Amino acid sequence: MKKESPLLIIMLALGVFGIITTEMSIVGVLPQIAQKFAISTSQAGLLVSVFALVVAISGPFLIILVSGINRKFLLLTAILMFVISNIIYAFTTQFEIMLIFRILPAVFHPLFFSIALVTAASLVPLEKSGQAVTKVFLGITVGFAFGVPFTSYLAERFSLETAFLFGAGVNFSAFIGIFILLPSMPVKEKMSFGKQISILRKPEIWINIATVVFIFAAMFSVYSYFAEYLARVTYMNGSLISIMLLIFGVTMIVGNHLFGVFLQKNIVHTVISFLIAYLMIYLLVYFLGSYFVPMIFIIIIWGIVHSGGLIVSQAWLLSEAKEAPEFGNSLFVSFSNLGITLGTFIGGWFISQLGIHQLIWSGFLFTLLSLLLIIIKIKLFKVRIQLSPLN
Repeated sequence: MKKESPLLIIMLALGVFGIITTEMSIVGVLPQIAQKFAISTSQAGLLVSVFALVVAISGPFLIILVSGINRKFLLLTAILMFVISNIIYAFTTQFEIMLIFRILPAVFHPLFFSIALVTAASLVPLEKSGQAVTKVFLGITVGFAFGVPFTSYLAERFSLETAFLFGAGVNFSAFIGIFILLPSMPVKEKMSFGKQISILRKPEIWINIATVVFIFAAMFSVYSYFAEYLARVTYMNGSLISIMLLIFGVTMIVGNHLFGVFLQKNIVHTVISFLIAYLMIYLLVYFLGSYFVPMIFIIIIWGIVHSGGLIVSQAWLLSEAKEAPEFGNSLFVSFSNLGITLGTFIGGWFISQLGIHQLIWSGFLFTLLSLLLIIIKIKLFKVRIQLSPLN
């Protein structure tokens, strides 16, 4: 299947956008959810952490288990589950029901991502496969840039129901596009389980995996409560918070490009620079978070740095998974979401036990732990990596 299909690649990117919007838009509407169900912010944060935990558990091994099933069927099943879940979010009156329908689509999250990337590469000639994959992957950044803040805006301006129906509509559009444009994709050759998991025998990859977990915990222990922090510390209203989410997301697009350029030069220097930059961001947020104007400028820089965590972490993990890049990517999806789970849980604990302003120290500590693991890796294995990591 080498005939180029730009519209189908757009549909796959739209599916990624819809899934990321469904996963992360909860961050921007946590205050409204807590109010609707009369629960605490940390309890509402379970909607973020449980989703990520299920992705972490189901990720790589589920992908191998379904390796013999038609890829079109799996893509359509995954995206349909996100349509249904968003409709449930819109109309349920029970928090427990909403939590259940965070678990079900999370199972299909890594399936859609890994299959969509492979499918995009198969739609174009080999020399253009990297560009096709990049276009699909862009759905993640655009989801942060526009999907999350627009969902927050709809919830504030209209209602939670409207916000979640937007997510259902996006995913349904992707479902229709993939259904019409993608031909049947029966599997011709199943993945070898043993060959894929053999990379887990290397101690180096486990250090990299732990680093990825801590980096995502560092990022999302604070970002998961972004709206709540701005509301209670910076005293922004819902409309301003939506604008800040938009600014944060747009600057992520800039950061995605910048860190991509840096990674081409030296992955170790880029990872260390990213972590040092994040430590500085958190110090600025802690000491200036209550000041409106400085916080706007901090959010701009924060968004640029935050986006780097996505591709920097992937590059760091894949540097030890060259023998099985697809399985390595699934490990990245799995353990990055485990980091989100850990970070959201610890962030919620900081809020409940120490107060919302002290939340920043949870991110700061996880960032320090990530930096410590990088240093240990360098010292133990004499790491001097210079590679083109975005394979």
